[in-house]
Amino acid sequence: MPIYKAPVRDFQFVLHEYLNVEQYKDVPGFADSGPELMNPVLEAAAQLCEEVLFPLNEKGDKIGLKYADGKVTMPDGFKEAYKTYVEGGWPSFTCDPAYGGQGLPDVLNMPLMEMVCSSNLSFGLTPGLSHGAYNALLTYGSDALKKRYLPKMVTGHWSGVMCLTEPQAGTDLGLIRTKAEPNADGSYNITGGKIFISSGEHELTENIVHLILARLPDAPPGIKGISLFVSSKFHVNEDGSMGERNKIRCDGIEHKMGLHCSPTCVMSYDGAKAYLVGEKHKGMRAMFVMMNAARLYVGVQGLGIGEVAYQNALAYAKDRLQMRALTGAKFPDKPADPIIVHPDVRRMILTQKAFCEGSRALALEMALKIDLAHRHPDPQVKKECDDFVQLMTPITKSYLTDGGFEMASLAVQVYGGYGYIGEYGVEQYVRDARITMIYEGTNGVQALDLVGRKLPLSAGRYLRSFFHPATEFVAKHKDNPAMAEFTKPLHQHIGYLQQATMWVASRGMGNPDEAGAAATEYQKMFAHVAMAYIWARQAVIAQQKLASGSDKEFYQGKIDTARFFMQRILPANLGLLASITNGSKSIMQAAI
Repeated sequence: MPIYKAPVRDFQFVLHEYLNVEQYKDVPGFADSGPELMNPVLEAAAQLCEEVLFPLNEKGDKIGLKYADGKVTMPDGFKEAYKTYVEGGWPSFTCDPAYGGQGLPDVLNMPLMEMVCSSNLSFGLTPGLSHGAYNALLTYGSDALKKRYLPKMVTGHWSGVMCLTEPQAGTDLGLIRTKAEPNADGSYNITGGKIFISSGEHELTENIVHLILARLPDAPPGIKGISLFVSSKFHVNEDGSMGERNKIRCDGIEHKMGLHCSPTCVMSYDGAKAYLVGEKHKGMRAMFVMMNAARLYVGVQGLGIGEVAYQNALAYAKDRLQMRALTGAKFPDKPADPIIVHPDVRRMILTQKAFCEGSRALALEMALKIDLAHRHPDPQVKKECDDFVQLMTPITKSYLTDGGFEMASLAVQVYGGYGYIGEYGVEQYVRDARITMIYEGTNGVQALDLVGRKLPLSAGRYLRSFFHPATEFVAKHKDNPAMAEFTKPLHQHIGYLQQATMWVASRGMGNPDEAGAAATEYQKMFAHVAMAYIWARQAVIAQQKLASGSDKEFYQGKIDTARFFMQRILPANLGLLASITNGSKSIMQAAI
């Protein structure tokens, strides 16, 4: 039977010590960001996830969904859990007060998102997608559309989905065929079909708002001819009340490897009434508001699964007795030692710990930068934060989802044969995690975005948002002997990353295949250096706290994990650099 305990202490550390969110108390929305508010919020979120959502996860995976005549039925308990989620006010946490939201920053909501993903990822997809749809409407919808749709989306009584993919148009959205015909009253009729629509039909909410990519009759071909429309399962009147059923239907659900309680729907639109969001033929600009936010959220899905997999692997490793330690019995009163004494098991557990705690810091820092890019009164700070977000979004999405799958796989390995057996629960995490590396842009597409768009922009402007503070950190702490074991490898690997960056930039200009062949390895290399920077910064804080005698076990754990990352994970960059600089010939000229 799996276990889950929300990592509240580490959330407190990241928010109040690593990020020090209280320093932004004068930024709109941050006035209540201190521990007086946040600690009770974290405890309440932990209780919701541990006691309400987590007990449904394993049961829901086994029971799954039912589809009949256009309707999707959830397993017992899911509808009640969603009602509890709504009654707790969780959907409105970061939403605009003008539409009934609480107006708090996203960085304070990110711990809840991780806890939900750890405790029940199938459940978490519905509110997660709804928030992305809310953001797109808030940013690009007219005042009339916002007034019509947002209040019920903010409370969670309505959910939202984004409808992009068609059978012939996955990553290449320029190939979509769904049509939008204008009506005399200013509305449109949508005709066509979409696939892979997560939460496109369910019974958790009374209405489902669809953001749909479609083509107008006069649309130019390709990506520049796509417009964004809002429609809904039930018509919504101008005053926000629900009307009759719209011409939207779920034609079936996919039978998937994992996420068995998240309905992945085949949707058809047979003249569904809809309204234009933003400008004609500029739908991708609006949709990217959803997609960029969704990429961070998908990264947190990987982190959430990694965390629950780590907790279960650690508990099992401390309990499972097998053989004696290589250096002699550690528990002579027992018939064998627990497997936590064995070096390879410790390597796997520490890999999980380093991934989860480092990735948590990255995810929350990304959320903070997004908040500051929107809320900070200083335009220069806004610009610097947005540069960081643009650069790090593909890295965060790919590293956290690749890692979530790897950490789930390591949990199975720690369990041995029992990990492969369904009743122990950890094999579900492998199945659930696998899709995160694919949807919202495959991790290979994220890598192409990094090397093809983010690196060359404005002569490397985005890169400066990472390299400048990282090198300044090294310069500040290089003369501190206690930090040498962290700053020295960080300095070396910043140099290796700069070398790889120059190689990709120079060779890619002459032959795009060179950049494409290096992209995934470069993205992973960048993520390793970003993690090293995070762990070095956490080590500074931990050393200061230990010197003051605070919470010795927690802060010593930070230093030990930082040391493990620097010595056992970061050196993989040397192999990545060698592979990158070997070029594309062995890939592109091989006979396949």
